[in-house]
Amino acid sequence: MLKIISVVGARPNFMKVAPIHRAVSARDDMEHLVVHTGQHYDAIMSDAFFRDLDLPKPARFLGVGSASHAQQTAKILVEFEKACLELEPDLVIVVGDVNSTMAAALVASKLNIPVAHVEAGLRSFDRTMPEEVNRAATDAVAQWAFVTEPSAIANLVSEGWPRDRVLFVGNTMIDTLVRALPEAKEQAGLDELGLEAQSYALVTIHRPSNVDDLAQLSSMVGFLEWLAEQQPVVFPLHPRTRKRLAEHGLLEKLESHTQIHALAPLPYPRFLGLMASAKLVVTDSGGIQEETTYLQVPCVTARTTTERPVTCEQGTNRLCAPEPAALREAVTAVLAGGASGTIPPYWDGLAAERIVEHIRDLRERGQLGVSRP
Repeated sequence: MLKIISVVGARPNFMKVAPIHRAVSARDDMEHLVVHTGQHYDAIMSDAFFRDLDLPKPARFLGVGSASHAQQTAKILVEFEKACLELEPDLVIVVGDVNSTMAAALVASKLNIPVAHVEAGLRSFDRTMPEEVNRAATDAVAQWAFVTEPSAIANLVSEGWPRDRVLFVGNTMIDTLVRALPEAKEQAGLDELGLEAQSYALVTIHRPSNVDDLAQLSSMVGFLEWLAEQQPVVFPLHPRTRKRLAEHGLLEKLESHTQIHALAPLPYPRFLGLMASAKLVVTDSGGIQEETTYLQVPCVTARTTTERPVTCEQGTNRLCAPEPAALREAVTAVLAGGASGTIPPYWDGLAAERIVEHIRDLRERGQLGVSRP
């Protein structure tokens, strides 16, 4: 029995790990355990994610909580090492680019446990983003790279990865989307918002560069007020964004605006339903660039770089400097002409099955042995 641990720590990780869990659990020669670091943790939302995505109860909950990057990473290093020593996995799978991803990969590598990075090789080439540092550090210690798009292959090969360890499998977040979409459309809750499909913009803003600086945050609020004059805005507030808005006296302005629906964080199915029915999405998220590409919904990303270039080259995503004038111009162009695109290769709901087949092949070739300290 091959024992596999997948690590989750923040909201996007759940969507990426859930299909892997189902694909591994369908085999009788593999065991799959989930370790939840608690990097981002809200009891109600976390329970909802496990329920909505059919994830098992975590084998270990590390409870590291929010803190500075250094403190959070240090706690994960200590606690995940204990979990690995107790559970003795044959393979650790890490996904995405959060602190939990990098810390768990480092622990497993030092314990001589093979590490597979799902969503490896993505690069924005902007080292001011913590996620970019996490991506590069994780790939530096991983043994296997499961990639979502061609740019990731080129990036890893240029960094010295042997080509046979870079495996193009597709996108497990799209696996989750494909599975959840029929029910999600029914859970969008447009009636309770007084909205109709294709009549509103969905907005998510949470990156420190957009919300931690008062001047930038104020300019984004000004843009949202302009956008609400064009069409209603649905704005689920990330906890970080809500906190910064409240600190600077801007939250009430948004919550009292008749055309802006400032909401609490939403369960995944409802958020997906709202995204699928939106006329336009404005975001600074990474994963939403991918989801809108699959859904063929126009997306304006308030960033100057993206680690997911396929969403711009083939998908419906448009990069835009996070400045009001540039955002207004981009949104006006999208509303006037929409956005066309294609779905990238292997974004078909079957990425997790490909990952498990590669793991099976690696095992049969004797490439997943563990040399325990």
